[in-house]
Amino acid sequence: MKMSCYKCGVEISLPGNDKPRRQDLCPKCSAPLHCCRNCRFYDPKAYHQCREPQAEWVRDKEIANFCEYFELGKGKTDHAAQKRREEARKKLESLFKKDR
Repeated sequence: MKMSCYKCGVEISLPGNDKPRRQDLCPKCSAPLHCCRNCRFYDPKAYHQCREPQAEWVRDKEIANFCEYFELGKGKTDHAAQKRREEARKKLESLFKKDR
């Protein structure tokens, strides 16, 4: 099974149909793999940022947790959106850059 890291976007192969274990980390950036941000139920616009109605609230969505409802997301990450935000920020900073 393949997945993408929510933080760096690297594609990771998991053995068989396994989901990541709580202690598994991304080989590139060391971000936890079994976290809300990698779950298919994660939705920043939903109540408690989770679409699973029975899941308990998790304060930090980027740390490993024990959620029993965790399912791998469909490879959707906000890595591309993050790059676009960074590029837009750089353009704004250069636009409003003060001459010294």
